[in-house]
Amino acid sequence: MHISRKTIIIASLWFLSLVGVYSCSQGQQQTTAENTSQIVFENDRVRVRDNIFQPGVKPGMHTHTLPHVGVVIEGGTLKFNYPDGKTETLELKSGSVGWRDANTTHEAINPGAKPVRVIEVELK
Repeated sequence: MHISRKTIIIASLWFLSLVGVYSCSQGQQQTTAENTSQIVFENDRVRVRDNIFQPGVKPGMHTHTLPHVGVVIEGGTLKFNYPDGKTETLELKSGSVGWRDANTTHEAINPGAKPVRVIEVELK
């Protein structure tokens, strides 16, 4: 069986294009950032979380069962979606502080281009 040089070149180009598409998609998967929330201190009175909100991540609704103070470390914009359909967009300045009551349910989305970092001090 004889395979022409043209067929080999076309097949090679097709294979290389598939490898390129696969490599690009793998690179995108590896660099996609997710929000993080890490407990950095806890005792019987408080829990301290270091939260990073990555741009464009839609984490879904969650409920804060404890009241907490949030201290903005790296500012930016956060959009809060609430179960009743209401939304709230806050411009958070580095060094600013906010309060949330217990049993607050919302989804926090960072519509900006840079991560937003907030330290939460939950009161037990």
